[in-house]
Amino acid sequence: MEPSGEKPGEAEGLSITPQLLKSRSGEFALDSILLLKLRGLGLVDLGCLGECLSLEWLDLSGNALTHLGPLAPLNQLAVLNVSNNRLTGLEPLAACENLQSLNVAGNLLATPGQLQCLAGLQGLEYLRLRDPLARLSNPLCATPSYWAVVRELLPGLKVIDGERVSGRGSDLYQLCRDLDSSLRRSSSPGPIAIEAQLWVDPDYWESCPMQSSSILEEACRQFQDTLQECLDLDRQAGDSLAQAQQALSAAEATSSVVF
Repeated sequence: MEPSGEKPGEAEGLSITPQLLKSRSGEFALDSILLLKLRGLGLVDLGCLGECLSLEWLDLSGNALTHLGPLAPLNQLAVLNVSNNRLTGLEPLAACENLQSLNVAGNLLATPGQLQCLAGLQGLEYLRLRDPLARLSNPLCATPSYWAVVRELLPGLKVIDGERVSGRGSDLYQLCRDLDSSLRRSSSPGPIAIEAQLWVDPDYWESCPMQSSSILEEACRQFQDTLQECLDLDRQAGDSLAQAQQALSAAEATSSVVF
């Protein structure tokens, strides 16, 4: 008797098989697959994934992977998401010479030295070790100086944990961080701010990436992550202004009392 609630093919999701890859991609030949979404399947073994030699975009997030050995032959891979797994090393990725974007948040990477294998990847520009929105991190992120150490270890990176460290936009991003820090530290109420008005429609920034472009889809995902961080900052700023306005109103009410 089949276990209650078990879906067809669920058991084979623990290891990647040719049948799984073909059903997920719609391709008949493994070396024709360009994009794969294999998130949240309970995978523990990458199986024959190394046969997808044309693969450019791969999402393996939310599984139970402990090693990435089969990814070594994928020298066309540009975007890789292995967040929320059980990885303790990234050595096989040293052979993925075209890798540009890597998300390893929510794994078991304990020291910056475990990233040394990525130093030879000349095209690697985007690295995520920590994702506050998804509450994912790595043990190495517990050290306050990890960000600077990673930047020194991998000087070619333009974005670390969603924060731009070089190129256009880095100065603006830092300005926003400084502004947010100032709002957090402020303990005295300031002048009442005029309510800001939206200058675009609320859905203006919503994007619909083309399914045929793996790189564009990942870029849109990163944009949405950054946009969400901006929305969170906007909400925090609104809360700070509301508290300041309440404090100022209370002070004015006290000073108007006649004895």
